[in-house]
Parts: sequence; structure tokens; C-alpha cells
Amino acid sequence: MTDTDRIQLDPVTVEIIGSALSSIVDEMGESLVRTSYSTNIKERRDCSTALFDQSGHTLCQAEHIPMHLGSFIEFVPLVMARYRADDIRPGDVFIGNDAYAGGGTHLPDIVLAEPIFVQDRIVAWAINTAHHSDFADRGDAHIFQEGIRIPPVKLYKGGVLQHDVQDLILLNCQVPAERISDLRAQMAANRLGVSRLQALCTKYGTDIVIGAGQELQDYAERKMRAGIAAIPDGRYTAADLFETLGYPTPIAIGCTIDIAGDEMTLQFDSPPQVRASFNMTRSALLATVYYAVKSIVDPTIPPNAGLARPLHVSAQSGTVLCCKEPAAVMGRISTCQRVVDVINAALAPVCPESITAASNGAVVSATFSGTRRATGDYWIYLETIGGGSGARHNKDGLDGVQVHLTNTSNLPIEALEIEYPLTLLRYELVDGSGGAGRYRGGMGLRRIYRAGEDCQVAISMSRITTAPWGLEGGQPGGKAYVECSAPIHGSTAHLAPGDTVEVVTPGAGGYGMPLAAAS
Repeated sequence: MTDTDRIQLDPVTVEIIGSALSSIVDEMGESLVRTSYSTNIKERRDCSTALFDQSGHTLCQAEHIPMHLGSFIEFVPLVMARYRADDIRPGDVFIGNDAYAGGGTHLPDIVLAEPIFVQDRIVAWAINTAHHSDFADRGDAHIFQEGIRIPPVKLYKGGVLQHDVQDLILLNCQVPAERISDLRAQMAANRLGVSRLQALCTKYGTDIVIGAGQELQDYAERKMRAGIAAIPDGRYTAADLFETLGYPTPIAIGCTIDIAGDEMTLQFDSPPQVRASFNMTRSALLATVYYAVKSIVDPTIPPNAGLARPLHVSAQSGTVLCCKEPAAVMGRISTCQRVVDVINAALAPVCPESITAASNGAVVSATFSGTRRATGDYWIYLETIGGGSGARHNKDGLDGVQVHLTNTSNLPIEALEIEYPLTLLRYELVDGSGGAGRYRGGMGLRRIYRAGEDCQVAISMSRITTAPWGLEGGQPGGKAYVECSAPIHGSTAHLAPGDTVEVVTPGAGGYGMPLAAAS
């Protein structure tokens, strides 16, 4: 269906179908969480679901993990470029994760996509990604050390599992029993999406559903343009430093934003890519920009491809923010958080009520791994730990939450101690870590772990030397740090039974001059 032969739809029908699409992706997400096996998905909800139209454009994404849009936006187009239309049939399921040949942003996020057929034609795609907590205790000098790389290939053909493909993938995983169970949960989620979208087409008509999807993308574009047009024309710039445990040199990140009418151009500057895990692919940069600009301009914009049309993003290839093969990308999410910070800082002078002071600006993670003494089985436990959320122009920031590109839950203490040979000694807010201001920044978190068996721990954190900034005279938030009873080498340590690790996450900046200072 082209623009010239679109069905004219009334706004009520478009709204009803738009709500139905949102319900479908939400239901897919709940199915994935409830049927998964690993704690990272069933407890921490580190997964996302979406529907794409027949052309490979985002139709609707569930409000799970904004970063996962980066795993989606290139995947279906890559499938369609890799396979002829006649070679894609009902029941085919494509799997991939590669950051360069698979449209992903890092290797643990494995994507499954299934075409949705109605009357022998593809009308949409069901797609999801889940973070598989595997590939631990590996290097990060380049992507070949970070796990198995999977380009878009068929895991199922006509509904039949390709055992050789599955066996190849599982052989390269350290905890294959978890991987197969989580992959089956992803399959179930997509099959649910296929069934629900087909039922929607039966109820309203396929052409009407397709037309509504196009109208919804156009609506998102109009809302984005209207929001951009409300910002004064001009050039706005900001810069920040990114530092991380195990990499001694701070990385300068800059952003120049040009507003011209109802279009926005974002130019990013960063040094050449490094032999460390925090490089970002272009798809990760795009997902970050789309999230950040949407949250500033109008959070009610539907999460589909239309919102990206007025946005123009550029960054030099081969740099930290737009790396090329074979740069390592495992820890790209913390760098993405800093990109949000510089976008917010650049637009804060002209959007003061739409932007918070700097949030914790990091994705602090602790990854424990080892071999169970009783069974000899290998285990991996990943936890990303929340921090402070920046104060707003009229409210205090939130304490101990995930912010921006990540939206995972914590792993409950009971589940942690049942599943792994670890004990959590303390889990609390860090008093005083929220920056002072007319409105206080959110507080960071402290978690103290004790090992019950020999294991390895790898810590990732940022905002170690640079603090989350305040706005309008607000004070900066507290910094991150780690303390360990065993020696830390870079960002890793070997723990013996009884050893402890204390992880403290950053707070957030305050907003407005503190009342005592103002008086």
C-alpha cells in the first residue's frame, strides 16, 4: 500500500487500533517475563517487545527498555536484505545479536523476529529481545572476546526448529540450560504477537490495520515536529566526561544541537574507539537520541518510527559514539547514559521545565560467576543497580531507581540468595548522595555482597570522578565507588568464601539554589 492509495481512516479507528497494538506488545512482554527461566528476565525484566510494519519500520514498542530499540531498528531490514521475499514463509523465525552484522547493540541481547502473514502476505513482524546473562569472565579488547556473534539467520523454518543452528549457539554459551529456556520464552512471546495481530486484521480488515499503522507513524512525526518547533531556533552545545572502572583515561563527549523550525540536527563528538567495552554502535546512538529527544519534546509521542523523521544524527565513524568493527561494545549502556546527559545539558537553558538535573548517569553493574561446589555447574548472576534520578523544576528526584536507557527491576534478595551462593548483607539508600537544591536530587544505592563460594566478580560503573551535575544552582549528586575485601584488578576480583564487595551507585543533581544559600 502506497501513500497514493491509502484507505482514509477516521481518527477514532486509528486510536482504537493504536491502543490494540500497544496492548499486543505489552502482552508479549508479560508472556516473555512469565515464561522465562533466568533471573535476569523473569525477575529483572531485562527484555523488550515490539511490532514492526511490513517495511521494517517500528510500529509499536512496549515501554520496557529504551536501549533495546537499538537492537530492533536495523534487524528486520537486515533480514529482508539477506533473504528474498519468496524465501520468507509463515513459521520462519530469525535470530541474531551481532552489533555489526545483526543490527544489535551488544551480544547478550539476542533478538527473535517472526513475520506475520495474513492471506499469504507479510503484514507486520513480531520481534523481541532478551538480555541473556551469559558470556561472563571474558575479555573486552574487541568484540570477538565478548561472546558468540549471530547474524540474522533462521532458527525456525516453516515452524520447524533448526537443531543445528540452535546447537551451534548453545555450544558457545556458558549456561546453555538457561539459554534454551529463555529462547523458548522468546518464541512463545512472538507467537502470541503473531496470533493477536492476525486476529486484529480479521476483526478490522488487513488494509485498515496497515493503514492505521501508517497514520500512527505520521501522527508521531507531527507531534515530534510540533514539539521541536516550540524550541527557539538556534545552536546549543554541551560536553561531559565519561569515566569507568578499569579504564583510567576520561573520555570527552560533546554534542551540538541545531534547531531549525520543526527539525533537529544532533552532531556528536568523541575520541577514536578504544580497546574497552564501552564503545557504541550507530544503532545504539540512534536509540539513545530518540529516547532523549522524545522525553524532552513530548513524552506522549507514540513510540514508533515516525518520531525519528525530523531528527538528523551524525557522528564520525570509528569513534567511541559510532564505532566500527571490531570494537568491543559489551558495556555500551553506560556511555549511552552520558549521551543523554549531554543532550539534556545542551537543551536545559531553553527547556528548563522539561529537563531534570543530571541523574546518576551510569548503569552500575555487578556480574558474579563461578562453578557450583556441589554440582560443578557454571553459574552467572548479573545485577544492574539503580541510583538517583535528577531533581525537577518542581519536585525532588527519585531515590534508587533505574533511569533513561535502562528500566530493569532489581533482583529481590530472596531470589538472589536462593539461586546463587551469595548473601546480601546490606541494601540501602546512601544518605546525602542526592544533590542539594530547592529540590533535592535522588539518592544512590548501596549493596554489600558476601560470597559463599569461590567466584569471580566484575564491576562496571561510571560517575566515579565526575559527579552528576545540578541545574539552576542545584548541587551535584554523590559519586559511585566500590570496595572489596579481595584485591581488585582493573574492574574484576576473585572472591573466596567470606569475601565481601560493597557497590555504591551515584546519586543525582539538585535543581535550583538551596534555600539556605538563596536566603
